Amino acid sequence: MSNQSKTVAVLGGGTMGSGIATVMARAGHTTILYDVVEQNLQRGIDTVHGFFDRSVKLGKLDADAGEAAKGRVVGSTDLRDLAPSDVVVEAVFEDLGLKKDLFAQLDEIVSDTTLLHTNTSTLSVTGIASGSRLPERVVGTHYCNPAPLMKLVEVADGRHTGSWAHHATVDFLSGLGKTSVITQDRPGFIVNRFLIPWENSCIAALEAGVATKEGIDAAVLGSIGHPMGPFRLLDIVGMDIHQQVATRLYEQLRDPRFFPPPMVERMVAAGDLGRKTGRGFYDYDDTRLFGS
Repeated sequence: MSNQSKTVAVLGGGTMGSGIATVMARAGHTTILYDVVEQNLQRGIDTVHGFFDRSVKLGKLDADAGEAAKGRVVGSTDLRDLAPSDVVVEAVFEDLGLKKDLFAQLDEIVSDTTLLHTNTSTLSVTGIASGSRLPERVVGTHYCNPAPLMKLVEVADGRHTGSWAHHATVDFLSGLGKTSVITQDRPGFIVNRFLIPWENSCIAALEAGVATKEGIDAAVLGSIGHPMGPFRLLDIVGMDIHQQVATRLYEQLRDPRFFPPPMVERMVAAGDLGRKTGRGFYDYDDTRLFGS
């Protein structure tokens, strides 16, 4: 697949969807952000625009380039508007039935040569691909969060993924400035297989009073060299998303390290989901997902 400008559709206006849409628009692709709920769609577009506005303000992007990037993003609540897509990236709620149904619908809308990517990290790529009559064009592409800032993408083939689709996907990701890591179609792939238990252990340490959230974040930054501490990262990901991912991995692997600590349930119940709600482990005046 050549790296010339393409039409890319992103399904889902949430944290991952808006982040992936930002990546596509920044790379010069016409980007269609789809969500079935108008309010979610508008929030997603606002997040994309906010990222480019902030990039201009910080001097990372000139004003004309920022406006051009924002102009490449359009929104839709009608799946039929995705017909011209060369690539579709699905980033909706982690529900196998929903994902399969979307791919089945897309079969009747997009070209047979359109690549179908799923951003899942907890569900089987093979299972999702079974919703399509052309499972050979379905590839798992798990973008690390936050997608506009992290270079890594895990690439997982389903049982029937064609070699042409795999190679076209890796080429496409390279054109986005991403680094592909090939992994098997297994729950959690590589990153979440390690990350979720580690995040759970950090939450458990906080809950046990081992240290403050600031202390644990500082320790991680100062010793391991991560670009941000676990609690800042969790506030970007969202506690609801962490709970969903951790629970699904626990259900599949039955490893107690994946089961979310009690604090997670309390925070979700209180609506303290992170940056997107203005409060998580930290408080935020700026609720943009990629703000300072």
